[in-house]
Amino acid sequence: MLTVSNVSLQFGKRVLFEDVNLKFHGDSCYGMIGANGAGKSTFLKILSGEISPNSGQVSLEPGKRMAVLKQDHTAYNDSQVLDTVLMGYQELYDLMKEKDALYAKPDFSEEDGIKASELEDKFAEMDGWNAESDAAALLSGLGIAESLHYSKMSELEGSQKVRVLLAQALFGNPDVLILDEPTNDLDLKTIAWLEDFLLNFRNTVIVVSHDRHFLDTVCTNIADIDFKKISLYSGNYSFWYESSQLAARQRAAANKKAEDKRKELQEFIQRFSANASKSRQATSRKKLLDKINLENMPASSRRYPAIIFNQGREAGDQILEVEGLSAFAEDGTQLFKDLSFKVNRGDKIAVISDNSLAITALFDIINGDRKAESGSFNFGQTITTAYLPTEHQEFFDTNDNLIDWLRQYSENKDEVYVRGFLGKMLFTGEEVLKSAKVLSGGEKMRCLMSRMMLSEANFLTFDEPTNHLDLESIQALNNSLQEYKGTILFTSHDHTFTQTVANRIIEIFPNGHLDKLVEYDDYIADAKIQAQREALKA
Repeated sequence: MLTVSNVSLQFGKRVLFEDVNLKFHGDSCYGMIGANGAGKSTFLKILSGEISPNSGQVSLEPGKRMAVLKQDHTAYNDSQVLDTVLMGYQELYDLMKEKDALYAKPDFSEEDGIKASELEDKFAEMDGWNAESDAAALLSGLGIAESLHYSKMSELEGSQKVRVLLAQALFGNPDVLILDEPTNDLDLKTIAWLEDFLLNFRNTVIVVSHDRHFLDTVCTNIADIDFKKISLYSGNYSFWYESSQLAARQRAAANKKAEDKRKELQEFIQRFSANASKSRQATSRKKLLDKINLENMPASSRRYPAIIFNQGREAGDQILEVEGLSAFAEDGTQLFKDLSFKVNRGDKIAVISDNSLAITALFDIINGDRKAESGSFNFGQTITTAYLPTEHQEFFDTNDNLIDWLRQYSENKDEVYVRGFLGKMLFTGEEVLKSAKVLSGGEKMRCLMSRMMLSEANFLTFDEPTNHLDLESIQALNNSLQEYKGTILFTSHDHTFTQTVANRIIEIFPNGHLDKLVEYDDYIADAKIQAQREALKA
């Protein structure tokens, strides 16, 4: 059991949370959620002992072991990959090294033999004989090829290091497992492997993630940071979200009813308080008015942007035809060839591929940012387009404030009009005067959404639109694209986003493609489709 007692933390005058009392225990997975800046990752660091709270304490049950997903990807650069995983169970790793050093002594004595026997007993108790094979299995499950297991960490790519550090955290069956964004840099197959691992994990997990499908699959509880408190709820993320939205609607309805009654009574008092024949009634109504209490809830730290994509004009029947497109990567690798498909009105197409460069190349080509090696594409005459690329730094290489930045993309230059679109994406007050050059990743994405909303296009293209967004923005975007009446071409690693938006799947391979009019879950579950996929990958 992990116990949090009266924990408070603030930086200067800013209070993240105060007087937090929680217990994490048993075969449970807790999803930590909260608005950007609410303190999710900071709270995990308090749990792991990396930082200390201003007051209160965290205590782990004696004899229990905690493992944490490390965020420093260079910390083990001088270590072998397999050793890095074994270091996740430091006591066992130290025992292995001590045992190896003892056997390596040239003057191995009887006393050393006795010591070695003691170490062997302890090693067996800790299941040490299976340690290397267990570590190797974790690495393989996370997509690290066996040929890399004895390489130096410094030789791995960034995404591979993330997977090794995840294997390190999972190794050795810890009693408490703390994971901060464990699905980052993982493909869908590896995320599914991790989900299965955690579903079979019989100890306590505390996780922060922006992947709603992952939270829904693995979480038994939600720990919500809001109102400077942390509250525990049973159920997964979707259950919490629907429950919280229902509660908010009920609270709003109750407040409106009370406010309407208050106005009615106030009008009566104003009209009749000076009338002697009505004065007794007015006094009675005033007493009733004093008893009406509107629910005075503090403002939540959670804010949902108003993402609304309108069409300036409705599309005709001719949307987009792609004929024989081919593209290569910079190193000459073939991304796709002879790619042909027709987009119909109302299609919401998820484009998927094992190689994200192929998808980006396709999107760049049809949006005029790149030339194809061969082939052509044609939009219908009624089509207007808007594109959110995955690489967008060039848009923000300016000292313009956000009003002037967005104004350049608007035919209507009126400041109030432009501010309205920024306000929908939660830029208010003095925030709209900050320089575009200093925006965070999430702020840049929200600015690009404002730009797309301004265009009123009837054909939208999104390349990984959920990157850098918090759960609230992802949920708002998800809801908006479900309601959008135009045509969408997109790719996303967010499983729930893809499943709930797409009505058609196009998967790209170097030597072919699949085009299926099905939802995403049906696509990956269909045995015939999967057989076709394997044939194209061969």
